[in-house]
Amino acid sequence: QVQLVESGGGLVQAGGSLRLSCAASGEIFSIYRMAWYRQAPEKQRELVADIINGGSADYADSVKGRFTISRDHAKNTVYLQMNSLKPEDTAVYYCNLDYRFSPDEGWLEVWGRGTLVTVSL
Repeated sequence: QVQLVESGGGLVQAGGSLRLSCAASGEIFSIYRMAWYRQAPEKQRELVADIINGGSADYADSVKGRFTISRDHAKNTVYLQMNSLKPEDTAVYYCNLDYRFSPDEGWLEVWGRGTLVTVSL
């Protein structure tokens, strides 16, 4: 069974930076996509950024130019560098992974438990 462990959340002042990490462990044959989502209080979960095999990355308009997603293939880890943070970035950030444990199997999806990011004025 694959597990995702997120870290790096916390409290930061507006304009500051944080770096989130998400490490995947377990039976992984290959990873297709790694992503970060977030959910603010009383709002729906939204995609923040994702990165697929080959390194192509995509971002929500609200974070373009401020956030950078990257991936360490050897460590099965994805990072989210968040700069110029704003109070509206406050949310629980979730890691998401599309993987398969065998070349003969289809893609599966797994979620992390989330890490809280709070941006104060």
